[in-house]
Amino acid sequence: MSRPISLAALTVLELTPPDMVTCAAGAGFTHVGIRLIPATSAEPRYDLIGDMPLVREIERRLAETGIGVLDVEIFRLKPETLVADYEAAIATAARLGAKYLLVAGNDPDEARLIDRFGAFCDLAGRYRLGASLEFMPWTDVRDLTQGARIVEAADRDNGGVLIDAFHLSRSRSRIEDIARVPAKRFHFVQFCDAPAEIPPTMDEILAEARSERLFPGEGGVDLVGLLRAVPRNLPLSVEAPTRTLARTVPAGDRARRAFAATRSVLAQLDAPS
Repeated sequence: MSRPISLAALTVLELTPPDMVTCAAGAGFTHVGIRLIPATSAEPRYDLIGDMPLVREIERRLAETGIGVLDVEIFRLKPETLVADYEAAIATAARLGAKYLLVAGNDPDEARLIDRFGAFCDLAGRYRLGASLEFMPWTDVRDLTQGARIVEAADRDNGGVLIDAFHLSRSRSRIEDIARVPAKRFHFVQFCDAPAEIPPTMDEILAEARSERLFPGEGGVDLVGLLRAVPRNLPLSVEAPTRTLARTVPAGDRARRAFAATRSVLAQLDAPS
């Protein structure tokens, strides 16, 4: 398989991080995403920063399965953020062999956000990690155009903008806009699907994003068009939380379905036109 395909933490968030590694391997993925820092206060919290037992167990599972860590999340840049406070988490990400750090922009002052992202990239670079700024329509990096503008203004070689297929749709960003972003700014793509109809309120969009996405190919997002617009063989992180389905279908089965659905979309990409 020439294209790395990673299992994002949000897809199987009920599992502990070590079990996510095992789940990813069992479902056919080449990589896994590790959520060192919870995205919300409602999520499970684990001691995952520094030389902790769970970190050592993740390392053991990675070695046992041959799975790699694609990205570590989630690093929020807020008005009060001190970038240096993230160093221990960044060092842990490097220890686990991660390639990228996922960054969210939660600061309405764009000039300050640009400076903070640049400083974050500098710190990540000391550990040979890339920093990928994810645009999400409910954050202060609302769409692809704004995300790309911030990354270019920060002007760091290891800085990138992260496209999530869900956010591309719900932010009303356009696939055509991808061509305006330098190819080097794309580190990986978060992959899933969603209904074609966009919910009318941001609260509904946020709930959909965190709980009820669709597996690739099961919705109305032009995933083949997206893949054709980004650099070929860019890694994919399959982030498809399906809370309703999770009530009856265990994490391993959902992960296998997510992987098979992703491969099916990739087969369409490679099929003769």
